[in-house]
Amino acid sequence: MRPSLDTVPGTGAFLYDRDCGFCRRSVVLARDRLRVRSRFVAWQDFDLDSAGLTPEQTDASAWFVYADGRRFSGGDAVAELLLHGRPLTRPLGRLARFPLLRVLNRAAYRWVSANRHRLPLP
Repeated sequence: MRPSLDTVPGTGAFLYDRDCGFCRRSVVLARDRLRVRSRFVAWQDFDLDSAGLTPEQTDASAWFVYADGRRFSGGDAVAELLLHGRPLTRPLGRLARFPLLRVLNRAAYRWVSANRHRLPLP
């Protein structure tokens, strides 16, 4: 049985691209070093229909989904992820939600996403 929105814990699930080495290494970093308590699932293994997502959407950016149906993509997904990490990362997640910083966070995500194949692995 594929993970679906019904199986997402209260701390949400981060959907990433398992075919992207940078993405996989970033997940390991978030899970092991930042101690993020959310679930990490490759979007290719997730029941996207249960979250109202398409392969095109999840191939274009990372997503953070909650069981109640809330969804965040790109930089907003990373901000949500930080909210569920170590105490020191939580303020970063909250700051990334402020309007000006949200714009910068989204721009940074777009740049990293566009250049992820050229970036060194985290």
